[in-house]
Amino acid sequence: MSSKLWGGRFTQPTDKFVEEFTASIGFEQRLGSYDIQGSKAHAEMLGRQGIIAVAEAQQIIAGLDNILHDIEAGKMEFSVALEDIHMNIEARLIEQIGTVGGKLHTGRSRNDQVAVDIRLYLRDEIDMILDYLKKLESSLIQQAEQNLDVIMPGYTHLQTAQPVLYSHHMLAYREMFARDCSRLSDLRVRLNLMPLGAGALAGTTFPIDREWVAEQLGFDGVTRNSLDSVSDRDFAIEFCSFASILMMHLSRLSEELVLWSSANFNFIELSDAFCTGSSIMPQKKNPDVPELVRGKTGRVYGNLISLLTLMKSLPLAYNKDMQEDKEPLFETIDTVKGSLKVFVAMIAEMKVKGDNMRIAAAHGFSTATDVADYCVRKGLPFRQAHEVVGKTVRYCLETGKDIPELSLAEFRNFSDLIEADIYDFVTLEASVNARKATGGTAREAVERELCRLKSS
Repeated sequence: MSSKLWGGRFTQPTDKFVEEFTASIGFEQRLGSYDIQGSKAHAEMLGRQGIIAVAEAQQIIAGLDNILHDIEAGKMEFSVALEDIHMNIEARLIEQIGTVGGKLHTGRSRNDQVAVDIRLYLRDEIDMILDYLKKLESSLIQQAEQNLDVIMPGYTHLQTAQPVLYSHHMLAYREMFARDCSRLSDLRVRLNLMPLGAGALAGTTFPIDREWVAEQLGFDGVTRNSLDSVSDRDFAIEFCSFASILMMHLSRLSEELVLWSSANFNFIELSDAFCTGSSIMPQKKNPDVPELVRGKTGRVYGNLISLLTLMKSLPLAYNKDMQEDKEPLFETIDTVKGSLKVFVAMIAEMKVKGDNMRIAAAHGFSTATDVADYCVRKGLPFRQAHEVVGKTVRYCLETGKDIPELSLAEFRNFSDLIEADIYDFVTLEASVNARKATGGTAREAVERELCRLKSS
């Protein structure tokens, strides 16, 4: 048994196992610098407002700076008995500067203290993740620029559908990650309000200046309701929701890279730096990085569900359950950062096998829709044109030919509207470059989009 923190009304010390079971210091250590950042601003405000003496505030700030130095140098010893990061720092502060260190907690609670710590921490992590996302977008744009002439099969239902530029395919993923950036930037706006000053749940009787502290800490403003301030974890849930969508996008791209790097497709080659071998099959080059990112997606989904379940039945205001918010959030942040970091480099170093992509695009009747569109331009209603081309494809299957290999006489067996100019429409280049409208796969359209992206 050990003595109990804040134990004036208790007659028994805390059970040793309960002490370990309820402590959060094991995973809260990453909040140390943010706890000190918030505490320094709070202490300076207490001095400015005359709540404590200015000299006391300066003494507290100097002590906090010393503790931060110890944390950064790895010299800070954290105690489970002190439960959390806040009490570990406060206890060290009192140990260093005496009882004046106890005045730091004036006008605040651990409830609003942890709320501001998490927001400060997550804000920095968001900025780092936004930077990774921008770099990933750049890697995809670079792939598109370097392979503008590469034509590949576009798929629906994983069946050959129509030919597209590989560059267009890469820019499709760039669109996904651009939306992820937008979502995360929106989240940052909602996150960037300061809860410090809400106290335990009802505010404080001391004449604090919340707006001044918010300005010092780089917040856009303060939260407007003390009950909500200490019980809100929407920002953590929203971050995990953003992360789930991002990881879904990464997982989709991972799946394509796994397929494309297989011997069956042979569209790309991943750098050896991002692959491993087999313990028994010496010929193997396994795409472990995209496979692992694909697998980690489920972990991030689980963290989102964990937080939603955690918060779904909690009454106002703070409840101890909310201590469980940090591990899912921290793990999600770590997973997202690691996945983005490795993808940025992997995409940049990926080699494209354009000849193999083109060969694949030339099979599977990928220009069949172009024949139908040709017939429509000649005056045939699309439904009838669809039937004409369907019969043409069946004939190709029976004769072992592809559409561009048919003679004019063979084409005219299915419609006498087809003339010699049909061959101007059924090549891969003609099919691709006919789709010039904004958002299309024509080289002209893709070049316009690349120009727009580079100038934005």
